[in-house]
Amino acid sequence: MNTSDENVLSILQLSDMHILSQPGATLLGVDTLHYFHACLKQALSSGQRFDLLLLTGDLAQEPCIASYQQILKCLEHYPALPCLCLPGNHDDYDLMQQVFKTDKVSCDKQLLLNNWQVINLNSQIPGKPGGRLAEQELLFLEQCLEDYPALNAIIAVHHHCIKSKSKWMDTMMVENSEELLAIVRRFPQIKALINGHIHQELEAEIGATQVFGTPSTCFQFSPGSTQFSVDDTPPGYRLIHLGNNGNVNSEVIRLPGRLTELKLTDHGY
Repeated sequence: MNTSDENVLSILQLSDMHILSQPGATLLGVDTLHYFHACLKQALSSGQRFDLLLLTGDLAQEPCIASYQQILKCLEHYPALPCLCLPGNHDDYDLMQQVFKTDKVSCDKQLLLNNWQVINLNSQIPGKPGGRLAEQELLFLEQCLEDYPALNAIIAVHHHCIKSKSKWMDTMMVENSEELLAIVRRFPQIKALINGHIHQELEAEIGATQVFGTPSTCFQFSPGSTQFSVDDTPPGYRLIHLGNNGNVNSEVIRLPGRLTELKLTDHGY
């Protein structure tokens, strides 16, 4: 696909960075800040043009001002690229909104671009690993769709809404997924639904809506696992190309090489 086409919007999705408060700090042996920057650099030096960067939750492992400032510092290398951030279960949404409030980086929940609207939903249950969409989030989604019926829509949310086939991970889905999926089925202009959280690839369809789960920019969870398990699959990110006619094309790109420094564990992080 020719992503320089004026009739195509290009979105770069990065997710689950798990940034720590100090540069060089590691999680399961992995320098999460290093790999976040590496993913950004690889994607943005590829020659492709992007209209938007979406950071879809678990931006921080240690949700403090310093962690979020590390992210903002990385983004300062790419001042022309607008960025929207949404919270994951590890994040402090209030702190995110304090830090990410520049001209280019924000926690805005809706963005209109050409024939599209991007709608960001908060699936966080503070203090819990699983997700839920509060009634106000679902009402907000419906209002956006009703306000702009002629626009195609892409919805971003941290937690997944359909099963990932990893039994332990699927205990942490959006617990009222069916309420979201009912809205998806009612509004045919919803062309894509994207999530993070699962640290692996997922591609599915709900009617005419494509569903995409995206790898982490740091370590990956082992696909199809019954309990917590990580493997040395390299970090990755997702490219999403949205045609003005409603077409959606997407692919996952990974960094080269295995994640050799990863400290394998079966008891969480």
